Amino acid sequence: MGINDARKRLLRQLNSRYIYGRYPLLHAIVALIQITMVSILVRKFNGYYADRPVFTTMITNAVLGGIADSVAQTLTAFRQRQRQRQYDPEHSTKDDFFAIEIHEFDKQVPWPELPASKRGPPPFDFERLVRFMGYGFLMAPVQLQWFGFLERTFPLEGSPTFNAFRRVAFDQLLFAPVGLAIFFTFMTVAEGGGKRAVAKKFQEVYVPALKANYIVWPAVQMLNFRVVPIQFQIPFVSTIGIAWTAYLSLTNSSDESELMSVPSP
Repeated sequence: MGINDARKRLLRQLNSRYIYGRYPLLHAIVALIQITMVSILVRKFNGYYADRPVFTTMITNAVLGGIADSVAQTLTAFRQRQRQRQYDPEHSTKDDFFAIEIHEFDKQVPWPELPASKRGPPPFDFERLVRFMGYGFLMAPVQLQWFGFLERTFPLEGSPTFNAFRRVAFDQLLFAPVGLAIFFTFMTVAEGGGKRAVAKKFQEVYVPALKANYIVWPAVQMLNFRVVPIQFQIPFVSTIGIAWTAYLSLTNSSDESELMSVPSP
C-alpha cells in the first residue's frame, strides 16, 4: 500500500506541473521516453528487421501506436488547460514563458468540485497507453501478412500504377472496415466492457471514423504501396497514424468529453 500510495502521489504531483504554464510535465516525460525509443528503432531498424522481421514490426508498431495515443492525451490536457486558464482572471501570460507552474494541493481541506472547464487536465492514462500499444503489437503480424498478400497478388512489375490502385481498393474496402471493427472491439473489451458497450461504441464512433478513414487513407496508401518498400510500409502507416489519431481526436470530441484515439487502418 505504501509503494502504491507513493506512486500515485508522485504521478499526481507530476501531473500538476506545467512547462511554460501550458504543457503538462508528465506528458512531456512520456513523450521524451517515446522519442528516445523511436530514435533507437530508426538507427537499427534495418538490422533488426533482417534478423526478426515480425517481432521488429510488432515492436515498432507498438511504439508508434503509443506515441499516437500520447499525442491524443496531450491534446486533451492542452485543451483542458486552455479552458482552465480562461477562468483564471489573475493569471498573467507574461509568466508563462519563463516559469514552470506548480499547483499546491491542500492536504487538509479537499478542493471543491469545479466545472469541467475549470479543472486541471486529466491525469496521463497509462492503462490506456498500454492498451493502445498492445493493439499495435498484436495487429502488426496481421498487417504484415496482409501487406505481403497485396504485394504477391498485385505485383507492381508491369503495371505499377494500376496495381497500386488495386491494392488501395482491396485495402480500403476489405481491411480498413475490419481493422476499425477489431480496434473498437479490442479496446472496449480491454476496458472491461461487454456486448452492450461494444454495440454502443459502434453506434457512436464507428461510422464517423470509417468516413474519416476514406477521406485520409486512400491517398496515403497509394503513396505507401507505390513508393515505400514493404519492410517500411507498416512503420510508414503507423507514423502517419500519429497525425490521423490527433485529427480524429479533435474532430470527434466535444468540449466536455474525453478525446478518443483511433488507430491507422
